[in-house]
Amino acid sequence: MSNRVLVFDTTLRDGEQSPGVRLNVDEKVEIGLKLVDLGVDIVEAGFPISSPGDFESVNTLARELRGVTICGLTRAREKDIEVAAEALKPAERRRIHTGLGVSDNHLEFKLRMTKEEALETGVKAVRYARQFTDDIEYFMEDSGRADPEYVYKVVESIIAAGATTINVPDTTGFTYPNEYYHLIKGIIENVPNSDKAVFSCHCHNDLGMATANTLAGVLGGARQVEVTVNGIGERAGNTALEEVVMALHIRSDKLHCQTGVDTRKLLPISRLVAKLTGMVVQRNKSVVGANAYAHSSGIHQDGVLKERSTYEIIDPLLVGAERSEIVLTARSGRHGLKYRLHEMGFDFTSERFEHLYNEFLKVADTKQEVDEDDLRELVNK
Repeated sequence: MSNRVLVFDTTLRDGEQSPGVRLNVDEKVEIGLKLVDLGVDIVEAGFPISSPGDFESVNTLARELRGVTICGLTRAREKDIEVAAEALKPAERRRIHTGLGVSDNHLEFKLRMTKEEALETGVKAVRYARQFTDDIEYFMEDSGRADPEYVYKVVESIIAAGATTINVPDTTGFTYPNEYYHLIKGIIENVPNSDKAVFSCHCHNDLGMATANTLAGVLGGARQVEVTVNGIGERAGNTALEEVVMALHIRSDKLHCQTGVDTRKLLPISRLVAKLTGMVVQRNKSVVGANAYAHSSGIHQDGVLKERSTYEIIDPLLVGAERSEIVLTARSGRHGLKYRLHEMGFDFTSERFEHLYNEFLKVADTKQEVDEDDLRELVNK
């Protein structure tokens, strides 16, 4: 099995479905170009039949983005597929992403179909889509809550119909990593023609396990991950692109896989997406949060100033950050204060420094953070 994991970015489709987010075509192109530059393999550009604006977005992205596969989402309906195919016409490489729910919950309450009817509808949709492209992805919505035996049956039939990628979504963020690992592994081991398709993880973050589930899926044999920048998406969001990419990079000893993403461009694209969507990244967000490489505790500052790896497993330069940040608070120690003063061009005798340190603690007890202006005032007293 290949150790290359394809990165399928759905920031412009599933990410844009976040409540309160609306991107215009120019903004989508700006993000799309950065995604190509980042090194993702597939860009899901939108859901063409959903609105004239979405059709235009997908069509424009198909025309503007080169060196990447452009994907359009559809329901398992001929009209949806025709509209997606039309929107994707200018693409260098095009993919149609179609599918149906597979859980009893979705079949009964949403689709109002029997298992047999849903399977037949899905097979017909894949066969129809093959007229327009040989790159067909099939999503089995709510796989995380479905009967595995039915899932195996669907996968076998859908691959036989011509699908080349099988998306196994944990649509509601319901599963936990061991469960999702066995779901992917079980499909690969129990479906006779599973070697004819790539399996894809599409996990939601309702219980905070999207990244963990996605990595478990990769361990189980999935070789495509469906992600969004900053983890934006419906409800609690999707698997975060930056988290999966860096986990595969940092823990290559366990995961034995890599992507084609240039990690140094993760922070710039994170900031761009946050700015254009208005979805602010929380300060303590992993990989790209403002505090991810900031240290205020004296013990941590002392360790990281002596040797970065004591408290940082990711070199900030690796994701496009300039450096670690020493933040001065009441919990900071002598090493952190001395480092910041040295950065500002000050070096003092031990006696003078001890006096400054005691004065610093008095100021720090009254403020969230002691900044450069505060330090200059202390020095000039």
